[in-house]
Amino acid sequence: MAEFDMSMVQRGARNRRTPYYDATQKYGPQGFTVYNHMYFPIRFDTFEAEFDALLSDVTLWDVSVERCLEISGPDGFRFAQLLTPRDLSACAVGQAKYVLICDSDGGIINDPVLTRMDENTFWFALASSDALLFARGLRNAYPELDVTIREADVAPLQVQGPRSKDLMKDLVGDDVLDLKYYWWRDAEIAGAPVVVTRTGWTSEVGYEVYLTDTSKGTEVYEAIMKAGEKYNIRPTGPSDIRRIEGAIFNWGADMTYENNAFEMGLERLVDLDLWNDACISIAAYRQIKERGVGRKIKGVELDGAPFPGLNNVKWPASSGGARVGKVTSAIFSPRLEKNIGYCWLPTERSELGTQVEIESEWGVRTATVVQMPFVDPGKHIPVS
Repeated sequence: MAEFDMSMVQRGARNRRTPYYDATQKYGPQGFTVYNHMYFPIRFDTFEAEFDALLSDVTLWDVSVERCLEISGPDGFRFAQLLTPRDLSACAVGQAKYVLICDSDGGIINDPVLTRMDENTFWFALASSDALLFARGLRNAYPELDVTIREADVAPLQVQGPRSKDLMKDLVGDDVLDLKYYWWRDAEIAGAPVVVTRTGWTSEVGYEVYLTDTSKGTEVYEAIMKAGEKYNIRPTGPSDIRRIEGAIFNWGADMTYENNAFEMGLERLVDLDLWNDACISIAAYRQIKERGVGRKIKGVELDGAPFPGLNNVKWPASSGGARVGKVTSAIFSPRLEKNIGYCWLPTERSELGTQVEIESEWGVRTATVVQMPFVDPGKHIPVS
């Protein structure tokens, strides 16, 4: 395969290459985006082919663009708790949690997976945003706290799909099969130190491999590809088909700092029993809970011909000729044989069965509010 022509992308030293960049070139990436100031391969084949590989075999996805905000130091726990309304005392060392980083008004700054590395050290795997700067700014309001805030030099890969367990067993040993969902352990791949977690952004069975010696990116990537040959491994980009089927949101597309957890249907990530001085957003969330929300993000099915790809812009949603909301992510699911996506709607228009008109890139469509997730509503697959 021909290498992707990087002359098509504006380059410069401010945009960084991931530790796996050279290794990925061997497999013919067909596009890049810039994410957290790094080049991010978005696909190696069609979205449908990569979706099939994820459902059938095992895929390898370079997600080292998800930079890890590291909070550490004697007061690391207290500062980490300031950032999120989820009670971190319930997160053991060795465990991970999906959390929201929220501002004092409840607005979502980021929605990372947090891993607790020791009593006072936390990694937040960030979506593309300025959450690191937000944390550094917040520290100025708490000068009494002894805390270190930095971008950890670690590089995650995702190994995802029904054959991922067999592949990881071959790579790091049988003990990895005992790793529980949303827990992590240390291991080695190709002689390089890694942290292996039972997490992923696919709604499928899978692992993330955090390389902690980033000089070994090519060796680790190739070791995984070599071990995965007998499992029909494929390098891929993000599977928007599968993540939308599984009701996984994309910060910056589906939500921003203007949205809060209750609007997102993520109340489970807010522990209202936290003290006000423990978390900067908890007082706001008590007020939001009391007054309710005026809008919600809902799953929708959209009629008409299959969308040829993921939407490039947010689509207006209208009812009776008046604009009432917007579609943030939408794509065709080959498995469901339906166009599916997310739509922001006024709370009073968000009930199941509600219909709105959507002005899409591919013509006007009717969207109907349906239950989310679209597939595996009990989230049994990734836990299995």
